[in-house]
Amino acid sequence: MNLSAPDERAAGGAIQTEVVIVGAGPCGLFQVFELGLLGINAHIVDSLATAGGQCTELYPDKPIYDIPALPVCGAQELVDRLLQQVKPFAPTFHLGQEVTELAKRPDGRFTLVTAAGTRFDAGAVVIAAGLGSFQPRRIGLEGSDAFEGTRIHYRVRNARELHGQRLVIFGGGDSALDWTLELAPNARSLTLVHRRAEFRAAPPSVAKMRELVAAGRMRYIEGLADGLLTDNGTLTGVRVKGKDGTAHQLEADQLLAFFGLHPKLGPIAEWGLALEKKALKVDTEKFQTSIPGVFAVGDVRYGAVRRVANSVGEGSIVLYFVHQYLANR
Repeated sequence: MNLSAPDERAAGGAIQTEVVIVGAGPCGLFQVFELGLLGINAHIVDSLATAGGQCTELYPDKPIYDIPALPVCGAQELVDRLLQQVKPFAPTFHLGQEVTELAKRPDGRFTLVTAAGTRFDAGAVVIAAGLGSFQPRRIGLEGSDAFEGTRIHYRVRNARELHGQRLVIFGGGDSALDWTLELAPNARSLTLVHRRAEFRAAPPSVAKMRELVAAGRMRYIEGLADGLLTDNGTLTGVRVKGKDGTAHQLEADQLLAFFGLHPKLGPIAEWGLALEKKALKVDTEKFQTSIPGVFAVGDVRYGAVRRVANSVGEGSIVLYFVHQYLANR
């Protein structure tokens, strides 16, 4: 497996390969494995400096529960296992490079170009770019910029560093609830704040959270962040306005906000592929886009179920149609 700089052949022309995979998250990595089983060579390109996509970049310690045969698996652990799984197929990684151009040639092959100038001559393309370029939605309180990365966090890099601390978590999706359940047993105190009674997280997670609240092991407030509490430039807590109008002043060492991401397709939106609601439109029988030979799997496609198991499962389907396209050219 080559995790080095672009292939030396790029200096003398385009790198020839059977498939280029755009995106090195779990979906893209599993696609390498599936194609490898059929003897199909792949190069994989990602704008991030390391493989792993959102799992590595946003929540490496997040527990994942929907991987077959693994009751629970850390996000980075999953990436590490996938990298080990693809080793026998020796894929070449082009990391820290964004694919800026994709064009289909008259011979049915594809030319791809990255922002770094790397060119590919590919027989087929699989887009597994997740949410594309993304930034977390920020808490947006006055003065919050000064504490981001030290006291205010949009992802958890090391869960152990939060043990024994006073935590306030904002959000009502899977990330917020997963981290609430993961961190509550070891926190000095933990409060979950969500703006409404309905949650977007898995119902069993919400039920477990409510059990912890009933047992007095954490607190839940339905409301919104209203301001930061500081003392001589140090964050000491957060002010929350309850839905009923009650003002809560919560002491906190760390604030964790999981409001989701600002997904942007970036250059993918300029490749002439049909879009629906800012996602790639595909034929869900083959997961083929509006351009034959270009396939899309995982969160990047319209209608995707945003769970790891669903995304990697699509790779088991699409590989046969990629193989068919290559064989019939």
